[in-house]
Amino acid sequence: MELEKYSIGIGDRFGFEGSAQLRALQNAEPLQVHIAPVWNKSNREHSIIGTSPDDTRREADEAVKACKWSGSYYVDADHIGLKTVDRFLASSNFFTIDVADYIGKSASAESVARFLKAMNRFKGTLNVPGVPVPFEVKDDLLQKIAAKYLYAVEEAGKVYRYIAAKKGVGNFVTEVSVDEASNPQTPEELFFILAAIAEAEIPVQTVAPKFTGAFLKGIDYVGNIRQFTREFEDDLAVLAFAVKEFSLPRNLKLSVHSGSDKFSLYPIMHRAIKQFDAGLHLKTAGTTWLEEVIGLAASDGDGLKLSKEMYAESYRRYDELCGPYLTVIDIDRQKLPKPAQVETWSAGDFVEALQHNQSCEKFNLHFRQLLHVGYKVAAELGGRFTGLLQRSRSTIEPNVTANIFDKHIQPLFIGDKARGV
Repeated sequence: MELEKYSIGIGDRFGFEGSAQLRALQNAEPLQVHIAPVWNKSNREHSIIGTSPDDTRREADEAVKACKWSGSYYVDADHIGLKTVDRFLASSNFFTIDVADYIGKSASAESVARFLKAMNRFKGTLNVPGVPVPFEVKDDLLQKIAAKYLYAVEEAGKVYRYIAAKKGVGNFVTEVSVDEASNPQTPEELFFILAAIAEAEIPVQTVAPKFTGAFLKGIDYVGNIRQFTREFEDDLAVLAFAVKEFSLPRNLKLSVHSGSDKFSLYPIMHRAIKQFDAGLHLKTAGTTWLEEVIGLAASDGDGLKLSKEMYAESYRRYDELCGPYLTVIDIDRQKLPKPAQVETWSAGDFVEALQHNQSCEKFNLHFRQLLHVGYKVAAELGGRFTGLLQRSRSTIEPNVTANIFDKHIQPLFIGDKARGV
């Protein structure tokens, strides 16, 4: 099973928007841009919402049938490990193996010695085509990388082999994710992480590093864009070089776990993947849920009333809801509107505060982040929430499709074709 050059993870918290999401990818087809859909949902999301991986598979299958999609499509067991993988085995054909919890744990002395011996040939000045500054590879660098990442890669190997024993080699796509590490990986570190992955015989097709800067939930990139640009381009060059050096799968590509809406980075990433003729996997998260809330609010009446209620409850339960996401949100509680103030808002006020339009003076990124992590409140409403979702198709579905196509696919995968950019 070989993942296509371009792919996009389209997380859908509640499983209602599969067709609306897929239509966004279909809009790219006439422009000769083919993007494989990957429905991703983590064990944590399933647990909070009360769904199962089988529900995600059902949503994907039904959307593909309804939209007459003829290309490949995938269901991603998102951020799994040995403790959580079993419930995903039957329904998934894409597995994101998350090793963040094992970074920094010590591999055996024998494993470290074996890795260092295999990497001896790279010591000295290492020139990677496309990277302007050569890597200076010394013993201390290799020791540091082994101490930090080797055990984590070995754990990824255990998970991969467990899945392969159950599903058969070649019957699924493997991603290794180190994006939830405490610190970003340098291009040098990424090269030797890939070396370790090759040594562990993991046929990795996508790798998700942690980049410089902050990738926060539902808002734009926070950080040094020039530094990100250099790092992203170097990482693309490293992947191309590693594929040849370590005989990794030819379609190996970067996976960007964006937290969604990294609008300032998409043009940069587009130019880079064109320059290097590289593939890319973009994993969005939570954006579709926010488009549902925007659609409910825009429908006015009961939809707006429920949206205000969900915000008020999220505001009240701030610590509980934000606790699991503290590393990927940055909310100034003083800038959150009080629920009593939100209660006076019109549908337009609510939408303008929530919709990610940075040119709108009413847009409130703190309000948006809190609702982003507040989906547990909606889940607890059960049929009251999902019933309104079903009755508000006309305001929600166009938002979902436009959000994915206009704000993500267009700037990242298509660019400005009229100007050849």
